[in-house]
Amino acid sequence: MGAGPDATGGEQPGGRADVGVAPHRRRSPFRLRDWRMRTKLATVLVIPSVAFLVLAGVQTTTLVGRTTALSDFAEQVGIGRQITVLVDRIQQERDRTAGELAELRRDGLSSDRAAAALALRPLQDATDAAVSELRRAAEPLADADAAWRVGYGEVLEAYDQVRYIRAAILPAVLNNDTILSNYHRAVEALLNLLAEPSPGEGRPELTDAVLRYVQLARVKELSSRVRAELYAAARAGRYDLDDQVTLTDLRAQQLSALGAFRVAATTGQIQLYDRTSVDPAFVAATKLEERSLAGGGARPAVLPAEQWWDASAARQELLRQIETRVLDDAVARADDVSGEQLRATLLVVGGILVVLALAVLLALLIGRSIANSMQLLRGQALRIAQIELPHALDRLRVVQGGVPAIDVAPPVVTSLDEIGELAEAFVAVHRSAVSVAVEQAETRRNVNAMFVNLARRSQVLVERQLELLDDLEREEADPDQLENLFKLDHLAARMRRNDESLLVLAGTESTRRWNRPIGLGAVLLAASAEIEQYQRVRHDVVADLHVVGHAVGELVHLLAELLENATSFSRPDTVVRVTARREGPGALVEIVDQGLGMSPAALKAANEVLATPPAADVAASERMGLFVVSHLAARHGVRVHLSGGAGGLVARVLLPPVLLAPAAAPELESPVPQRMLSSTGGATRRRTLPRAGRPNATELPVAGRRPDPTPVAGRPVPLRAEDVLAPAAAPAPTAPAGGGWWSRQGPAPSSPASTGHVTPEPPATPVTGGTNAQGLPVRVPMAQLSAVTEPARAAVPAAREDPDPEAVGGMLSRLYSGVRQAEAEETREMIVPPGGTGSEGGRQ
Repeated sequence: MGAGPDATGGEQPGGRADVGVAPHRRRSPFRLRDWRMRTKLATVLVIPSVAFLVLAGVQTTTLVGRTTALSDFAEQVGIGRQITVLVDRIQQERDRTAGELAELRRDGLSSDRAAAALALRPLQDATDAAVSELRRAAEPLADADAAWRVGYGEVLEAYDQVRYIRAAILPAVLNNDTILSNYHRAVEALLNLLAEPSPGEGRPELTDAVLRYVQLARVKELSSRVRAELYAAARAGRYDLDDQVTLTDLRAQQLSALGAFRVAATTGQIQLYDRTSVDPAFVAATKLEERSLAGGGARPAVLPAEQWWDASAARQELLRQIETRVLDDAVARADDVSGEQLRATLLVVGGILVVLALAVLLALLIGRSIANSMQLLRGQALRIAQIELPHALDRLRVVQGGVPAIDVAPPVVTSLDEIGELAEAFVAVHRSAVSVAVEQAETRRNVNAMFVNLARRSQVLVERQLELLDDLEREEADPDQLENLFKLDHLAARMRRNDESLLVLAGTESTRRWNRPIGLGAVLLAASAEIEQYQRVRHDVVADLHVVGHAVGELVHLLAELLENATSFSRPDTVVRVTARREGPGALVEIVDQGLGMSPAALKAANEVLATPPAADVAASERMGLFVVSHLAARHGVRVHLSGGAGGLVARVLLPPVLLAPAAAPELESPVPQRMLSSTGGATRRRTLPRAGRPNATELPVAGRRPDPTPVAGRPVPLRAEDVLAPAAAPAPTAPAGGGWWSRQGPAPSSPASTGHVTPEPPATPVTGGTNAQGLPVRVPMAQLSAVTEPARAAVPAAREDPDPEAVGGMLSRLYSGVRQAEAEETREMIVPPGGTGSEGGRQ
């Protein structure tokens, strides 16, 4: 169906269709798809709920609760393996740190901190690895009881303190107790977490199993603390005042913990400990420790550091093995009890499942009906939201001519329940959205047509203005006025480019096209000619590449917008450099300025606009240049990217291979635009004529020196884009006799006076072709021309003799002297009396 009025509803006065819902048919109570959603849900939920309440309400809740508690208990006991490993790693790092700290404080500034760091690094890495393993093992216990989660959080906090305190070890800026207390706190938090599992009431055997490995872990911790104290004294070479008191307290706590372990442990575990205590390594460490005891008034001996570390490490490893055996027994016991409880629960639940089989079957039938309808509705909704509606909006957004008809698919769910009504309502919403989009497309098309008409009208006026400027520039000789005319000329060119930007805003292509490939250098010069501050553009390196003719106009527009941005947002005393080179199969143009630059956020936003051209809106009109560049780049497959430079921005324009073409064949007699002939002279006058009041010192003659015959060649002044892109000019027609040579511009380039050629004299004897019947000579056409009657000869320029500077100076001095004398003489009128009349002295 189309996007027009709906078949079931009328048309509103505004023109938009009034979408309605089809009237309901008579429902059949025997068809499941016609049942109301409430009836379906009641059928699905009530029967299984009643069966569950009757059979499962008695036993299942209690059994599931017990099973869950024991399962959590088994998991918490099982994670004790990772906890004990982490405790052992922290103990080794702590004890070693105590010794390194003691030696660092003993040696002071001369201590070898690099060796200490090298010794501690493997232990710290092992601790970090054990923490990572504990984190992975604790992930399944995220929903455990609150007490265990609190204990686990304390462990992580204590470990973070350990990581922070590591940085203070090598500088030794804190005392030993402050640093080691963080390790003690971490171990204590781990031991508390190890004792956290609780099987609940009625399970004393499981509680004793937990108590055994916890007490043994405390025995091992106290033994490690004793090792740390003795190792620190060994590395320091002496005991501190309170070391013996600390050692005595630790040994007393160790004996107490060992007694608690023997009370809770089984006979096999006690025997295992006794066998371990007589192991040679265990005995050697105990004897070495006894040497540190003070007895009989003798001072305690300071143990050898390395010997004590090796012996105590062997004893700690034996205690670690006992701890692992005891912990494994507890884990196995917890798993057995949890498994037994799970099997009992499954038996009860299995019986309940048999009773619920009929209810589940009915629930499946009803659920399948709902699921199928919902699946169809979901598929249609996703297809409309992700494919059909975006595709329709895209078609309407880029439409150029008439607005096409957009089809809206009917609902796929035809049932008469709430899902079917929902499907119909969704299709109605889809139809309304398409209708609104069609109206917006019509409005957008009208606005674009208005833009195109206004831009065309403005282009006609600008072209007429440019023609008038051409006439004024050809007739103007005053350099100041000519410069003002050139400025006005560039402003008019900018107005024309603004009209072309309006055409891009309306989605219309440019009317300026070329039918042959144009050199990339000429395209860059044409882009420079389109901006006001073209004098600041420098073309450093331009590769010998050519651009296809149909894309030249819009590529010039794109580059002109980038150059305009570069010159507008940089200081007037800086230059904008343009380079072009081949980049793979394409070409890369770089425009580098030294301007204000952009922030990273603004650069990111601008590059997003350049990569994905936005729709025309108010924001596009505010940033017209960026909008035009993005749309022109997308139209021709050009990639434009902005990045920060050393002192400004770098705009990179990557031309695809399809825009490049080989050079066109030279045209022998290409038409020359009138502007190209006239503007060239105007540009020359503008560059060569000095401004009034500021003579060019390099062009004035100097007495005693010959003038430089080589003219001062300034940088070419770019004209308009069509002038730069015009084909090579054909030879200008010969000026009338006496007109070109005596012009203000001097002799024409092709005149005889400029080339040094002298027209030869005609031959003395005329060349005739005989006589006719009347006896008159017959004239031979062009026989009088020496170029025809004589062979071509090499033109030899006439020798030029330069006058003597002294003679010229003397001649000019005499001339100026005579002029001054004539100006100084006073002319007086002589009155002559009439004849015969005498004067006062008798003289006539």
